[in-house]
Amino acid sequence: MKVVLLQDVKGQGKKDQVINVSDGYACNFLFPRKLAVMADTQTLNAINRRKAEEERVRAEEHAAAKALAERLDALLIKVPKSANQERLYGAVTAQDVCDALSEQHGIELDRRKIVLKDPIKSFGEYKLEVKLQSEVTGTLHVLVCEKS
Repeated sequence: MKVVLLQDVKGQGKKDQVINVSDGYACNFLFPRKLAVMADTQTLNAINRRKAEEERVRAEEHAAAKALAERLDALLIKVPKSANQERLYGAVTAQDVCDALSEQHGIELDRRKIVLKDPIKSFGEYKLEVKLQSEVTGTLHVLVCEKS
């Protein structure tokens, strides 16, 4: 009997997968626990529509991430910090960069998306990598300057 899994079933398959199982297993285990339904054309069409919708949403998110990456490449973020001589009091972290980006350009970004190996501890211009999605990365230009 062909069934469509509604949830992941250990040893059988993943959600929305069409599998072939014995009649007894389907009637006595899968159907009563609402783990699967019969594989008819209506169910298969619903699964195909859901997969197409998920793919469309994923494509829209990818396009939005690419557009944001291009926008970030063109920006310069100034992070003012107080210091004595050439050393900063404290350091510039990813959270500081996110706050400055939000304040200066109105772009909200999660601090975990900014790749910052070590905190910035001196004045200057830095290029930081921003991982927006697994395939989409952007560059953020940060200028650490003295607080006036």
